[in-house]
Amino acid sequence: MSETHSLQDFPGTTHKVRVLLVDDQLIIVEAVRRMLADQPDIELHYVLEAAAAIPMALQLKPTVILQDLVMPFADGFDTVRLFRQQVELQDIPIIVLSSKDDPSVKAQGFAVGANDYLVKLPDKLELLARIRHHSCAYIHRLQRDEAFAFLRESQRQLAEANIELQKLVALDGLTGIANRRCFDQTLDVEWQRAMRHQHSLSLLFCDIDHFKLYNDTHGHLNGDFSLKKVAAVLTENLKRPADLAARYGGEEFVVLLPHTDLNGALQVAENCRRGVEHLYLENPQAPSGFVSLSIGVGCLIPQKGDICDSLIALTDRELYRAKGNGRNCVMAVESMQKQALGS
Repeated sequence: MSETHSLQDFPGTTHKVRVLLVDDQLIIVEAVRRMLADQPDIELHYVLEAAAAIPMALQLKPTVILQDLVMPFADGFDTVRLFRQQVELQDIPIIVLSSKDDPSVKAQGFAVGANDYLVKLPDKLELLARIRHHSCAYIHRLQRDEAFAFLRESQRQLAEANIELQKLVALDGLTGIANRRCFDQTLDVEWQRAMRHQHSLSLLFCDIDHFKLYNDTHGHLNGDFSLKKVAAVLTENLKRPADLAARYGGEEFVVLLPHTDLNGALQVAENCRRGVEHLYLENPQAPSGFVSLSIGVGCLIPQKGDICDSLIALTDRELYRAKGNGRNCVMAVESMQKQALGS
């Protein structure tokens, strides 16, 4: 039956250096205890049986192990090997204690994983120096690993924070879709790409009909709810990663469709208009009696010297034409289609 003893309750003991002594001779344990008793920074634990060494080390996490080579029912070299097979213990310094000052025994000790070799009983000053030297190196290694782990965690948190910050900068806080700033940046990029490759670029301006009256009648909470539902409909009708739906301001939304001709843009616009209409959000002020969208559609193949504001201006005019045409409809200019098709 194994015995496990702790001397951590001795007066003045701190927990900076933790020693595990594995030795079956109480006279050796007592001798080591006396050597360390007046050292407040060193804490001593010991086991008298080799079988108890691994469990005690896993529980204690010592900064150095003093391992006797000759013990009943166990070989000290085998115990050192067992320490090294444990992932949690494989880096803990091990000082082998032996009564033999034999070079071949020392060599075998180092071969199986020991860090140091002492002929017992060593001088007190030498023992203290070895314990502190190996413990200090091990503690520094632990601190380095903790510092690297902390750095990696800090980098991970910073990366997540940057992602969240980018979302906050790019997304509308109410609807969760892109905001005006994100739209402006994306439009500039897609405009340059369309000019470079001579692809058509389409834009939808979408405005919720009679939204101010809806807000005044149903309250801002219901108004916010309708904005979120409209944003969801617009997003649902985008099928490609490059397509972008954004809140342009107030009750106005935009949809950017790269590499899309006017016919394709008109189809997306009509799907969006119909999707909002089929939400059946009551709005007595609207002609249909429900929340609806007026949509203007613009489509251009950018030419050298053109600016993206020209597409915005064209699309905005079509939106006002849709609103002047009774609302809840989609409007586009026929000549724009010819320009987009290069005819």
